[in-house]
Amino acid sequence: MQTPYTESVSADICIASPSFVLATLREDFLSRFLGSALHVLLALAVLALTAPLCLADANNPITLDTSETLFTVLAAMNSCGYDTDLKISDPLRATIREEIQKNLRQSADAQEIGGTMCQWYDAHHGVDPAHDLSQYLSLGLYLNGPPQFLPRVHEDDLPPDAAPVANFSKQLELFYSAAQIHSIWERHRLNYAALIERYHDPLAKMVFDNDIYLKMQSGGYLGRTFTIFLDYLGDPNQANARNYGIDYYVVVFPSPDPHSAEPLKMEEIRHAYLHYLLDPLAEKNFVSIKRVQPLLDSVKRAPLDDSFKTDISLLVTECLIRAIEIRTTGSKQTAEAIRTQAVDDAVKQGYILTPYFYGALVKFEKDPAGLRAAYQEMIDGIDIKSEQKAAADVDFAEVAAPELVQLSRMEDRRMLSIAEQRLAAGDAKGAQELAQQALERKVGDQGRALFILAQVAVANKNRDGAQENFQKAIQATKDPKVVAWSHLYLGRILDMKEDRAAALIEYRAALTVGAELPEVKQAAERGLQQAYEPPVKPQQ
Repeated sequence: MQTPYTESVSADICIASPSFVLATLREDFLSRFLGSALHVLLALAVLALTAPLCLADANNPITLDTSETLFTVLAAMNSCGYDTDLKISDPLRATIREEIQKNLRQSADAQEIGGTMCQWYDAHHGVDPAHDLSQYLSLGLYLNGPPQFLPRVHEDDLPPDAAPVANFSKQLELFYSAAQIHSIWERHRLNYAALIERYHDPLAKMVFDNDIYLKMQSGGYLGRTFTIFLDYLGDPNQANARNYGIDYYVVVFPSPDPHSAEPLKMEEIRHAYLHYLLDPLAEKNFVSIKRVQPLLDSVKRAPLDDSFKTDISLLVTECLIRAIEIRTTGSKQTAEAIRTQAVDDAVKQGYILTPYFYGALVKFEKDPAGLRAAYQEMIDGIDIKSEQKAAADVDFAEVAAPELVQLSRMEDRRMLSIAEQRLAAGDAKGAQELAQQALERKVGDQGRALFILAQVAVANKNRDGAQENFQKAIQATKDPKVVAWSHLYLGRILDMKEDRAAALIEYRAALTVGAELPEVKQAAERGLQQAYEPPVKPQQ
């Protein structure tokens, strides 16, 4: 697979070499789900099913990879205090951190570059280390390779969580040279190659087992890709998955302890892989899925992420995936009561269709048809009234486990950009609706959405509403443009309220934050010199 990353070590996953099939086509796996007739049918068809996914096939959509770009992003984070679970990480993480600091100490210029970068990093911390890791990985996946680390797309098309830290790419270019990152990367290439080798067979087995159970082929979606990036420089307790259009990414940091609960994070990788297989089916059968949209009302009380409460296709797909995971986890000896409890737990988190899909999969396992053929019938079989009645009796949990895969849909990623365009075109109502929707669905930079709402209030001559939202925007964002302009607008509002002392404080704050923004700097200096007066409309 062609990736946008330079200097990578990668390996396509071979699923169907004859020796591997003979080793993997185990009686215990197939017999758990299939009758004897179907067992024989699938055993004869396995090679045909998996043949397109051989190692030598350039069209293989499933790739294990490492990336010098992600390595640089993570090296920078580690250099600036990202220490999460360092003690349980692979010792190579500490070794690389020491090598980076040694290189930075070689000159005063290098130390200054490292210090400036870390000041920027400290000023853009998120709510917690896991959030920091997530947003920087999102950025890294959208950067071209060294030495410049330029975004591959326009800033408006970056994933929402990456946008607030987009300017970090400018820091990376200087850091990459000063810390001699490429030489460190080259020095440890064999370590990263060994990491890929460690994953090759477990991943191939996971893909094979899931494709056999679902009776569908992972290479069946032309143009779609599934890439697992491996690195040593992150928290081994974290796995991050992303869906950007037709591309699916998982970034994992394996634990060096083979006795830990999930050292390779294969369960998380499998969850993302099931999204890769099933999301296209939801898109293809959108009309059938839309029929069950009334069920969204039944999960309003659930502790789900808002995306599941507003998008029925996301909810349906997640319920089906959880049902598949419960049906296929464990062995033939796993007590049904354990699976039943897992279904109940999923329902309490808000995935109310998990019991329905669990039962539908029992029937599916006995049928030779693959999931592609059975999917629409499965969706059409949902009894809305029955599911609403069952959901009404659910005592939902207080919190739900976070969903692994972050879906970044183009319309979501452009929502705030379009809102700004509507505002510039004079459509304040349209801009307000989009900004409010972004807030409710937690799409993009929440401070940017609040800033748009404040601008709408200004357009509607609602000074108090504007003042409140500008103040909220400052608290909700790390984007210097939004913060600087919010302070500037607050200064003008306070001037119009004849509170000059408070206005001067806001102008000074705007000047401090927006010193590198010429328009802000000019407007703030003008505000310090004299009180703002709104322009007088010419008489007609």
